[in-house]
Amino acid sequence: MASRDTDPSTDVVNDALFGEVSDLIDRARARAASTVNTELVMLYWSIGKRVREEVLGGERAEYGGDVVKRLAVRLTERYGRGYGWRNLTRMVKFAELYPEFEILSPLATKLTWTNIAELLTISEQPKRDFYLAMCAHEGWTKRTLRDRVSSKLYERTVAARGSAEGVEADIAALAVRGMTGPALVFRDPYVLDFLDLPPQHSESQLEQAILDEVERFMLELGTGFTFVGRQKRIIVDGKDYHLDLLFYHREMRCLVAVELKTRDLEPADFGQMTLYLRWLDRYERLPGEEPPVGIILCARKGAQQVELLGLESGEVRAAQYLTHEAREQLQRRLEALE
Repeated sequence: MASRDTDPSTDVVNDALFGEVSDLIDRARARAASTVNTELVMLYWSIGKRVREEVLGGERAEYGGDVVKRLAVRLTERYGRGYGWRNLTRMVKFAELYPEFEILSPLATKLTWTNIAELLTISEQPKRDFYLAMCAHEGWTKRTLRDRVSSKLYERTVAARGSAEGVEADIAALAVRGMTGPALVFRDPYVLDFLDLPPQHSESQLEQAILDEVERFMLELGTGFTFVGRQKRIIVDGKDYHLDLLFYHREMRCLVAVELKTRDLEPADFGQMTLYLRWLDRYERLPGEEPPVGIILCARKGAQQVELLGLESGEVRAAQYLTHEAREQLQRRLEALE
């Protein structure tokens, strides 16, 4: 009589087969979800275009006409609440703001309707287009999108880039290359109010707070960063130095060194970071990688010093970090500029 005991080798085969089949199912589901999402976005744009042209005459209407309301009622009865009056008005606005779908179609596979609906609340086109492109490229959730808008990412990027026109050029280049460059990757200032630091804090406290909240810190840095290590030991002429934080950016394909300063930026910080980058370039850079770049994250920086040292766009950049009080000051300043 044959034994009914399971052959261990059979378990291994079954596990391998299960893993392979599961992977096939997961990938098919992901493709299907992407296809459904794309079709939904295209459908909503088509509905908005049709309603706007046929019912509203292509005018900037208030979307409150009786015909639209009756249409929403009938659609809701047949297809559910996704076709209610509120969502119908969003579709019309979507087609109004983006009348040429060919311009938007490359992003349709990467944007959900909930994110598009959120973006439609932004009235300024350059600002909306910035979040549209970044949301599609970095795969933000609705919550992340709201956080980015709330933390004034667009305004900070404009300030770091020097002009809104510069940001628009970077977004246009992103559409062509499909990759972000340093101008969109690095921000100034960085909002670190979630670290809950006391008004007077040391560099070690700042570093520990970042490590305790490293996931949120990396979200503030932006998409594409991978944490490599802390207090990276660097030996030059027999003397030990320690780099505070080391990251790697996947799209730029380079190491990113971060030095923390809880004081004003000083010229010596530039020399220190340059030394670290030269060492990383010689001893840590792998074949196929780009040269490393560095960020000096400081409490304050002088505009003239930054300009003279070329810290706006070179391999070494200086950026401020904001705690809770500083963020409130920035918010007031940006609102005054707006």
